Amino acid sequence: MFLINHSVVINKIYQSLCSTMDIFVSSVIYAERYSGKTEIVKKVYKNSFWVDGSNLQDIQKALKEHHYIVITNFEKISDLDSLNFENVNVVAIYNSDRLSKRVENKFAFIYHIPPLIQREDDIKVLADYYTQEAKEIFNVEKDIIVDSLEIDVSKNLKSLKSSIYKNILLNNLDKDDLSYLLYHYFLKNYDGNSVYKEQIELFEKVLIEAGLELYKSQLKLSDVLGINRNTLRKKINEYL
Repeated sequence: MFLINHSVVINKIYQSLCSTMDIFVSSVIYAERYSGKTEIVKKVYKNSFWVDGSNLQDIQKALKEHHYIVITNFEKISDLDSLNFENVNVVAIYNSDRLSKRVENKFAFIYHIPPLIQREDDIKVLADYYTQEAKEIFNVEKDIIVDSLEIDVSKNLKSLKSSIYKNILLNNLDKDDLSYLLYHYFLKNYDGNSVYKEQIELFEKVLIEAGLELYKSQLKLSDVLGINRNTLRKKINEYL
């Protein structure tokens, strides 16, 4: 598993969970969503009984009938005091970057995974991993290096993977692919009495934005586009 193999933070938690797997002990892993906590627990506790924190009765029943239990969405538990973790091995997955003292006091082992934005080494490893995965899925053979500025970690693993896939896909688009996408877009949005006027912005706006980014000069861009500077300035004021 790539996260466990390459992340120092996650590897330490993984090793600790493995060491306590055969004893009756309670552990909680807390982190923002999509930080990798569920993947670690699945690796160690894949054969355990899993129950959602939103159903208190199911949890209470599981604590009586099973020795190895994983409680997901632990932050949704309505009555923490009603849970007895004696003589069971429990791992709770808590979806927040903060843990209250009340919850802390319930567990013998407490693990925290920082948000991905604070784990620079992990970002690099994950970006390389998902880049290679995306290239295989999209059958891309050429070398593509994803700019770090284009990697989105605002939602941890979820947004990182999404931004990598999007980057690889866009870098591999050719003219035919773009025409195909636009064709199907227009099929779904070809309504109204002024379709041309409404949809022409799709082309002009991005063409001007890209040109300004590339040339950094309205004068140069007007020459490249072959349009009057006043016309270009009017379109910039209209679109941007």
